[in-house]
Order: sequence, then C-alpha cells, then structure tokens
Amino acid sequence: MISSSWPTPGSHRATAVRRAIRNPGAKAIFLPKYSPDLNLIEQVFSKLKPLLGKADARTVEAVAATVGQLFELFTPQEYANFRNAGCASV
Repeated sequence: MISSSWPTPGSHRATAVRRAIRNPGAKAIFLPKYSPDLNLIEQVFSKLKPLLGKADARTVEAVAATVGQLFELFTPQEYANFRNAGCASV
C-alpha cells in the first residue's frame, strides 16, 4: 500500500492546488503527458526503441551489441540531440 503522504498521480490538478496557483493571479499550463518535441533525447529513443525491438536481442550482451550497431543509423543531428539532452560523452 502506498503511504498517504505521497501525492497521487494528478494531484497537481486538485482543486486546492489550482486555487493556490490562481490566488496570486498565476495560471497553470499543463504539458502533454508525453511529448518527444519537448525532450530532445526522446526523439532519439523514439527511433531506437522500435529498431531494438525488431532486432530481438534478449540478453544484456546482445542488447549492448545491437544498440552499438543501431547507432550507426543515426544522423549527426540526432547525436547533437544526445549532447543537448546532457549526454555529452556520446
């Protein structure tokens, strides 16, 4: 059982929270639940995940080798997205 001290999903949308935000005249603007456009690394993951699934690698070693091979399919701009998302070693 989850402790009652933890907020439930969507608790930021509760009426009391909305009133607290609006009281000083602010407005809450909610982001979409999932938007690759708002997270550069998600653009790369959205290309990698289906390719990795098709490769059918099922061991840690096979997944690592496959990911290494799949990265050869990425463009320089996609690598820049990794760097811009904080993955500077890539």
